Amino acid sequence: MVLIHVNKITPRITYSFKHICTHILGFEIGFTNDIKEFISYDGAKFSYGKERLGNEIFVQNVNLLYEQGVNDLEIKIHDWDGLPCFFPVHESSSLPFDIFAASFYLLSRYEEYLPHVKDVEGRFPAMESIAYTGKFLEKPVVDIWALKFKSILGARFSSIKFNNRRYGCNNLITVSEIFQYRKKGLIRIFGDLVQNLATLKFSELKKAFLIHLNLQNDPFNTFDELLEFHKKSAIKLHFMFQLSDFSTFDKNINHNRKFYRMLIKSVGDYGKVGLRLGFFAMDSLKVLKMEKRRLESIINRPVESAINAKYNLLLPDTYSNMVELEIKEDFSMGYPETIGFRAGTCSPFMFYDLNFEITTPLLVNPYMFSTKAPLLEDFPLFTSKVEQMVSEVKAVDGTFCGIFSNKDFASENKKERMFSLIEKINERD
Repeated sequence: MVLIHVNKITPRITYSFKHICTHILGFEIGFTNDIKEFISYDGAKFSYGKERLGNEIFVQNVNLLYEQGVNDLEIKIHDWDGLPCFFPVHESSSLPFDIFAASFYLLSRYEEYLPHVKDVEGRFPAMESIAYTGKFLEKPVVDIWALKFKSILGARFSSIKFNNRRYGCNNLITVSEIFQYRKKGLIRIFGDLVQNLATLKFSELKKAFLIHLNLQNDPFNTFDELLEFHKKSAIKLHFMFQLSDFSTFDKNINHNRKFYRMLIKSVGDYGKVGLRLGFFAMDSLKVLKMEKRRLESIINRPVESAINAKYNLLLPDTYSNMVELEIKEDFSMGYPETIGFRAGTCSPFMFYDLNFEITTPLLVNPYMFSTKAPLLEDFPLFTSKVEQMVSEVKAVDGTFCGIFSNKDFASENKKERMFSLIEKINERD
């Protein structure tokens, strides 16, 4: 055990230190505010405070982890051996910045509680983030900081047993519509017909006609190919199905349709299944509860994972609702409009609720990209960016998460590119 001297043990200190020291670096920690106990301790130790106690490893703190609530903070980006950091401290500190406060700021999404300009979808935009303005959006800085801190500790204490993480992947397939044309009611079929006629999309009319006559496969029904890919490659896929009521925003077929229920069950035999939240479930506990129950009635087991339909995180409300309904994992922490590390990390982390100052049991799995990103239109550039981020994640033995859709595999050309991208992401060196 590594002993840490702090002036006061707060929920924020416990959260931040456990994430850096235990979850990322893999060693157990203990806290003390007794100077005599700290000095007499023979094992590995370091202090966190305003002043150094002796010749120990010393991390000078800013006040953030001793505060409560959210305050408007002035943040300036500094350089640490070519790596961006913030919350600088005195040169007497073993680190030039408060690594624990900076990590807490990013992981808790502190900035998203502050006043900010939302995008047209009502989301916190990447351009408003400190990671974007500080030019480190495409780096998992929390993990990189932790590994640099590890080298400082390891050089002083050979007795510390660090964990040996391995690069991992989460490959999510979100499903908002299982069909483009099939299994829809007469009114919706007629609506599609009128729309295609009005826009002179005669090729779509022909395709819809052939699909309704069962002479052609519906392009969104890509599940057999996805499962076949899984079987051949042994790459695990995590499917997120939406079971919302039909609305302007949610246009899947009825969740009670036998084919839909059988599809979810069959997919669940080969891959993990979770819930893709509908539009109204994002901020309604009642609707989220209803959609969760629908999926559970199909798979006959508790729903443990979820993702927002438009990834519109309303912090802390969306996560609080997930906690209330005992959903264990979330995959909504990322920017749908761009690639990058929204929380500054490629490691799963527990959600910290700043309103109640508690660590919740919800495990947040950050994603690095979504195929909704406009950058996907330039696929070579998109692939290059993704491969660069894969290298960043592999360098810290983190977990890479990408968000795909069943619609991404609708055409032969697009399907080939997407399967190739998944294979590149899942390559182990």
